[in-house]
Amino acid sequence: MEQAEKARNKAHQYQRDYGGCAQSVLGALQEELEIGSTDSFKALSVLAGGIARQGETCGAVVGALSALGLANGRERIEDTQANKDAMDQAVIVTTRFKNEMKKQFTFKGKLNSTLCRHVQKKIFGRSFDLLDKDDFRAFVAAGGRSDAGCPKVCGVAAQVSVEEISKLQ
Repeated sequence: MEQAEKARNKAHQYQRDYGGCAQSVLGALQEELEIGSTDSFKALSVLAGGIARQGETCGAVVGALSALGLANGRERIEDTQANKDAMDQAVIVTTRFKNEMKKQFTFKGKLNSTLCRHVQKKIFGRSFDLLDKDDFRAFVAAGGRSDAGCPKVCGVAAQVSVEEISKLQ
C-alpha cells in the first residue's frame, strides 16, 4: 500500500531528523490521512521517550493511536459504543505493532508490551534512562537515533496505523 509506505518513510525521517517519536508518527499520519490539527500535533510534544522520557508507553505507539482516535474516535462522551469500537481498533493496532516489530527487527521471542523501555531492551539488549545524560548518550551511541533504532520504530507504528485506519474508511 503506497500510503502506508509514504507514512512509514515520513515518520522514520522525521524521527531521525528532528526527534520526538510521538509527533514524528502523528505528523506523518496527519499529512498522509489529512486528519488532526496543529493543536493535536502540539499536544504530543511531551510524549516522546515513553511519556516525557520516562520509558513508559512508546511514543511511536502514542502517535499511532492518536491518529486512530482522530480518524475514528468518539466525538461525544456519551457515545459509549463509538468508544468501545475505537478501543477494539486500538487493540488491533497495538497487537499488529508488536507483531510487525518482531518481524521487521527479527526479535527472538515476542515483544510483550509497548513500553519504551521494553522496546529498547528488545532492540539494544538493554533499556536506557533517557533522563540521565550519560545514559541518554549511551542510547544514542547504541543507535537509538540511527536508522535501525527509534526512526525504524516510528516507521513501523505509522505503517501499521495507516493500514488499519484505511480499513475503516
